[in-house]
Amino acid sequence: MGKKKITTLRDLIGAIKDKASQSKATILSKPSNLSLHLSVLRATTHAPSSPPEDHHVSTLLNLGDSSRATASTLIVIIMERLQRTGDSNVALKCLIIIHQIIKRGPFILQDQLSVFPTTGGHNYLKLSNFKDSATTATWQVSAWIRFYARYIETLLFKSRTLGYFLSSLSCSAQKDNREEKISCFLNSDLIRDVDSLVQLIEETCKVPDSLLLEGNKLLYEVVGLLCNDYLSTVNELLLRLGEFKERLSCLSFGDSVELGCILKRLEGCKERLSVLISVQKPSTELLWSLVNELRMKIEDLKVEKTGPKLLTFGKSSESARFGNRVMKFGESVQFSSGRYEMNNLPLMVVEGRRNWRN
Repeated sequence: MGKKKITTLRDLIGAIKDKASQSKATILSKPSNLSLHLSVLRATTHAPSSPPEDHHVSTLLNLGDSSRATASTLIVIIMERLQRTGDSNVALKCLIIIHQIIKRGPFILQDQLSVFPTTGGHNYLKLSNFKDSATTATWQVSAWIRFYARYIETLLFKSRTLGYFLSSLSCSAQKDNREEKISCFLNSDLIRDVDSLVQLIEETCKVPDSLLLEGNKLLYEVVGLLCNDYLSTVNELLLRLGEFKERLSCLSFGDSVELGCILKRLEGCKERLSVLISVQKPSTELLWSLVNELRMKIEDLKVEKTGPKLLTFGKSSESARFGNRVMKFGESVQFSSGRYEMNNLPLMVVEGRRNWRN
């Protein structure tokens, strides 16, 4: 691979920093960790021209597949690189690598990512205050970095809820098996999953208005990854909303209202998504058709159960009113599809899908 042309003083300073970081790693790293440090540095250079080279990303993924200890060390090195840098190019490349681990990393590397830090949740990546004020362009890119970090935090957190990494290759490979499992979920689990998936779409819609700044190839890469995640999220929603369609007539009043609120939030994202994501797939059209169909049926059910006085979906009617939806031991679950008869269902049935999070 030929050397990349240095065109600005900032590029020159970045190249010097890259050399200095590699020299420091060579001197200070343990021999067993040296290849990990150098691989991370090569994949996250200060060079602004392009995303991490695919062969550098593949090297990291292969190194992380050797043992749990190695995978853990690699995640620590990537996180330290991300959280110590003030350079927007380095930060974006680190975030892209984390996203690639979620998408196509080996299981043990994904697992170590999911438990670092063990608390997870808000500000997981510690970039909520990131600012690169070197130029006007890097200042604007900083807004992208803060958004992208929040998005990945949400993706990791919601993956815990689902029990697997959304948009990962393993997730796609197990779709048929997952469809069968979903048919056995409690209504409360289905609602929780749909809510989590809609929250991820809502986070996607918070992307900065300056979509592709000055043809920045790093941002093009980010947008591509976001689009892939969105299509995966659509497929996951279709599985769960299709199941709700089968059992809609047997939903409790509270569940039907909460589902309607979530669907309204999803419909609120439609216009923004049409601007952000130009790729239209049959699955996306099917989703919006299904959402509209379910909302209309829920309205009809409300008329049947409450009479002509309708309850308006809105912020005041969301899930805070229905906090006591969890089944008690000995209650039965009814499926309108007639595929299952499950009376006196112990709560232990649903525990298996939560093991991934513990």
